[in-house]
Amino acid sequence: MNKIAIIIPSRLDAQRLPNKPLKLINNKEMILHVYDSATRSKAGEVYVATPDQQIVDIVKNSGGNAIKTSDNHETGTDRIFEVFKETLNSEPNIIINLQGDMPNLESQAISNLVSYMGKNKCDIGTLASDFNSKVEIDNPNVVKVAVKEKLSNDIFLNALDFFRAKTKSTYNLYHHIGIYAFTNKALIRYVSLKRTKLELERKLEQLRALENKMSIHVGYIKSSPLSVDTEEDLIEVKNLMEKNEKN
Repeated sequence: MNKIAIIIPSRLDAQRLPNKPLKLINNKEMILHVYDSATRSKAGEVYVATPDQQIVDIVKNSGGNAIKTSDNHETGTDRIFEVFKETLNSEPNIIINLQGDMPNLESQAISNLVSYMGKNKCDIGTLASDFNSKVEIDNPNVVKVAVKEKLSNDIFLNALDFFRAKTKSTYNLYHHIGIYAFTNKALIRYVSLKRTKLELERKLEQLRALENKMSIHVGYIKSSPLSVDTEEDLIEVKNLMEKNEKN
């Protein structure tokens, strides 16, 4: 039986929205919304990995697991690897890297990804959805993933490319969701690789895997969670989640 760990990398010094994990939505910090979504998935043990004591305290005071990590990591994946190796003793078979800025991600999406990884052979699994509007396609803050065929429920396809800028592509494009499921061997290999040219140019970690011939499979989810990168994003997700809570 696979042992699953869901690790949420989080830090306070985001360039575009400082103190992002602590922003309140419905009187609860954003990082706790993400943590609770991961917990509701019942897919595995959940941890927050952070260099910031303030985040550790908030998560632990709410009854959650938080691990203080080094503040020298270049990427979120490096941060989750520290927890995987040092705290969890490299025991989990599947490690979920769940971004801490998607407070309205549905827990079922996490469960579906874990279920897929348990049945199929790939290095990394991730998720994507349809675009909500043409504006998203043009928005450089929205990461796009290209696949050869159309995505549908219960079908995972090979990711061909990831990018931010508007592009003309002969492939099918989808809104990429910031969640990655690594096999333990894939995570160990990934962090041993040097950062690549495309990864640095596009500021997308997953390109390191593609450029080193690691397989990334993409699954489909209907709802597209909002990734909070700016103050405008925060206002939008607040309005959406407050509306949903009232309904």
